[in-house]
Order: sequence, then structure tokens, then C-alpha cells
Amino acid sequence: MHPEILSITLFGIVAAFTPGPNNFVAFYSGFNFGIKRTLPHIMGVTFGFPFLLLCVALGLVNVFKLYPLVQIILKYLGTIFLIYLAYKISFSGSQNQENKNKNPVKFIETFIFQFLNPKAVIASIIVASTYINPGENFVNYTTQIIILALLVSVTSITLWTFLGKFLRKYATNQKFINYFNYAMSLLLLLSIVTFYL
Repeated sequence: MHPEILSITLFGIVAAFTPGPNNFVAFYSGFNFGIKRTLPHIMGVTFGFPFLLLCVALGLVNVFKLYPLVQIILKYLGTIFLIYLAYKISFSGSQNQENKNKNPVKFIETFIFQFLNPKAVIASIIVASTYINPGENFVNYTTQIIILALLVSVTSITLWTFLGKFLRKYATNQKFINYFNYAMSLLLLLSIVTFYL
């Protein structure tokens, strides 16, 4: 067992459950499309973040240290994607019924987005550089941390989805739904601002 498993768990819970792009999108998707249609997003985060963490642990963190420009480029690409997503969310209420039944968030987009999500990248770098050291326990400790990341990811993203679904019960008219989507779009844009503070 990793000697600092409790510390890692607490950090993981704080990083995963606090507001951020993944959680805002899950909240929006649960509200507008329900649990079933949000499954691609849930799966994308559940498997995407641990995979990112694994890549960072296996050496991506060294690439970021040697070439800081790579991380900056990823941050800007993530920003562009989030602005695009905020636009789609903001105007989803004004689309026709056929489009409204289609969740704009796909598994592969969410999975790949973890590498562009500054919050996820920073959390991965912190975990890899603080809790994973090359040595005889590297595989054992890395495996434990990846499994923990998977459990925390699926729990947090599912909770945010259920919160969105729960709030939907109180959405009695289209005006409320439109305002909710505008609010989610704004929160997504505000989450971008935090990356540059």
C-alpha cells in the first residue's frame, strides 16, 4: 500500500469534486439529456483522466518540464475547445427538437479533452511529481494511484450528472431551461479565466 494513500485520496477528492469544466458539462448534460445520454461524458472522464495521469507518470511530466511551450499550447487548445463548447451549450435551447435530443458531448471528445483541460493536467502533474517516484515500487504505487483516480473520477462526474438530473425536476418551462443553459455556459467560460490567474 502507498504510504501516503490518505493524502492522495484527499487531494483526489478535492480536485475531482470541485467545480471545473468536466463537472459543469456533466451538470449541464444531466439536466438537459438525462443520465443515459450523459454516459459518453461520464465514461470519457472516468477513463480519460486516469489515462492522462498514467501518461504523465510515464514521462509526459518530463516533456512539460523540458518544453514548457507544449503545456502552454495545450492550455490554449483547451481554452478554444471550452469556448466552442460554451457556445454550443448556450444556444442548445434554441435548436430544433431533433438536435436537442443529441448530446453535443461525445466520449472521444471528452477523453481527448482531458489532455487539454488545464485543471486535469495540473492535478496530474502534482500527483505524479509528489506521489510517484521511479524505483522498485513504481509500478505498484502507480497502479494504486491510477485505480484511485478512476474511482474518484467516476464518483464525482456521476454525482454532478445526478445533480443536473435532479434539478431538471424543477424546470417547468423552456425559459428556465434556456436560462440554465446560459448559466452553465457562463460558468464554463469563468472556469477558463481561473486557468490564467
